[in-house]
Amino acid sequence: MLQTKLCNLNLKNPTILASGILGVTKERIGRIGKAGAGAVTLKSLCHEERQGNSNPTMFAYDGVFLNAVGLPGQGIDSALKDFQRLDNLSVPVIGSIYGYRIEQFDNVAKKMASLKPAMIEVDISCPHLDYGKPYYADAGLTAEVTKAVKKNSGKIPVSIKLSPNVYDIKEIAHAAERAGADAITAINTATGMVIDIDAKKPVLANKTGGVSGPALKPIAVRCVYEIYETVKIPIIGTGGVTYGKDAIEIIMAGAAAVGIGTGIYYRGIGIFKKVCDEMEMWMKKNKIKNLNEIRGCAHK
Repeated sequence: MLQTKLCNLNLKNPTILASGILGVTKERIGRIGKAGAGAVTLKSLCHEERQGNSNPTMFAYDGVFLNAVGLPGQGIDSALKDFQRLDNLSVPVIGSIYGYRIEQFDNVAKKMASLKPAMIEVDISCPHLDYGKPYYADAGLTAEVTKAVKKNSGKIPVSIKLSPNVYDIKEIAHAAERAGADAITAINTATGMVIDIDAKKPVLANKTGGVSGPALKPIAVRCVYEIYETVKIPIIGTGGVTYGKDAIEIIMAGAAAVGIGTGIYYRGIGIFKKVCDEMEMWMKKNKIKNLNEIRGCAHK
């Protein structure tokens, strides 16, 4: 009932662990797979080890989760030693990469491809990392990054992760597709700020951070809807999915698969099975045999 086709991947269900949440070791990847995820995305890696931003980096209240962790990570060379390969694990693994300059995307993509992930996701859209002019806001730069990664990824499908912090996300998605992207991940977090009125200053040391959790879902649904009307490649709909009804909604907007990240904070690691069970319950109640029957149906 929930079997999903994503590029050349056959997933047992459409739920995918989003990048940045738990996907850092083989053991954790296996744990997420056992918890019911259809695929797992690694924490984003670049050409160097990063410490990330200073604390406090996270804050949560009333369905809003705010983070500015600053993409800390071990770096691609360390990951090569730790993982060695990714195609022999119990669940399909998506390798997430980023860089500061185009040539760094080249290098990291080539090394990530050597690990044989099921897909490579390209994070051009972190809202609290200073690259200079952000790639995610410029169609031309998005195309350049896409071409660079495609050139170095072999036959591995490539998904470009887009930001909602743009004037026209359709233009950016179209640029990625024209440049050879096999899929779009929509969306990364939206930029936000919370001020502590007693301390009279922002709660995060970085001042601004990425908004995720339930508050992000309406924005993600809108972005997926707009992208679906613009491109022919599949979309991984990510942002605020916490319950089965959220996953159904984002699939109706046009998503082929559904990313889940902050939802783990609210419902625990068992969220993947819970969401799938809730989806199946809704589908049986509404006499829906498979997800293709409702994918993109909100456009009709």
